[in-house]
Amino acid sequence: MPRNSERLVALALHLKTSGSRLEDGFWERELDALLTKLLAAGNDEAVEAALDHLVTTDAAAYDLLMDRCESTAESQLATVAGTGYDLLLLAAPILAWTRYAIPSGPLPAAETEVLRVHLGAHVLAADARIMLAPYLFSLEQMPHSFAETFALTKKLGAAALSGTPPALDIVDPRETAQLLADSRFLLAGVAVPRGGPVFRWQEQPETNAGHAGRAQCLQNWTAQGRPNLAPLLPSCGFELLLPDAFYSSLHESDHRIRPHTIRASVAYLEGAVAVEAPQLRAVVAGVGEEGIDEYRIGFAVKGNDAVVHGEVWPLYGREDLPADAGSGPDETPVDEISALLKEAGIIDIHILPDNHFPEFCDDCGAPLFPDANGDFVHANLPEGGDSAPAHFH
Repeated sequence: MPRNSERLVALALHLKTSGSRLEDGFWERELDALLTKLLAAGNDEAVEAALDHLVTTDAAAYDLLMDRCESTAESQLATVAGTGYDLLLLAAPILAWTRYAIPSGPLPAAETEVLRVHLGAHVLAADARIMLAPYLFSLEQMPHSFAETFALTKKLGAAALSGTPPALDIVDPRETAQLLADSRFLLAGVAVPRGGPVFRWQEQPETNAGHAGRAQCLQNWTAQGRPNLAPLLPSCGFELLLPDAFYSSLHESDHRIRPHTIRASVAYLEGAVAVEAPQLRAVVAGVGEEGIDEYRIGFAVKGNDAVVHGEVWPLYGREDLPADAGSGPDETPVDEISALLKEAGIIDIHILPDNHFPEFCDDCGAPLFPDANGDFVHANLPEGGDSAPAHFH
């Protein structure tokens, strides 16, 4: 490994074996200083090499280093006129579903300002300054590396302090994947006096008149933000999640979008192949090279083995670990998938045993999905079916 990668690995291992909070703080400061230097220089390679090494050699140290990487990329320090500020990259997730294409792209100035005001009033602390990026982001248009996230945090954080909207270089929106259910994000830079509260729920009762907790903040943000977002998402159903730090919001949206993909798939197929949900069959299979990394769901019309649609249910963290007696979650991913399919009206559900190797189409690279015979095949709508999502007009 490069020298910087070796240093990151060593610091993560030291942090893992630390025996006190005081020592923790020392190793965290050392890690943060080196990560800040590397990310400011755009040196993602050294960071990724360290993570790649630890993921196969020490899971606990890997988790600690990953946490410091995310924290360093999404939060920084700044000083203006002798006053110190904490900067945070905020993400407000929107879970959307439709049979049409889910919009993304530039936001009108008026809507951007209204949403900025509502975020400040209902989510952020009283002393927080905020600059909302005038863009509705898809995952493809978000930062894809720690260095890119670090640069965006710096740009939007500086804009929050100056009050001047930043110039953003966004990936061409035509590259956004067209999915039946997907996440969209509002991104904002937040600046608060160093050490002060960032969010409304951090404030004391005397400064937070309503003493709003997270649930109340989400309720207020939904009530005020939804009417302003609805015109930007025509033909879409959508759910707002609580705005939070960039990576926390990403992880939460990854988990929370999965049920919507199943509901949206069933609703889509009812129109695309002109059948009711009870006439559909779903086949669920665990897929992964070693353990189960994801579940693939193949949808077919009863009486026909052809897979007409497929969805992937990815697993995160320790979701793939079996629950032991007296420990772990009571509901497995398969239980949750089955319950959602039944809730959507599908009764004929087949669960394939064992773990299956992840197979993809040799021509287009698309994942293959299981049929009732246990074979993995390409998902294709029958001739004349209403296929890919199109833009709503």
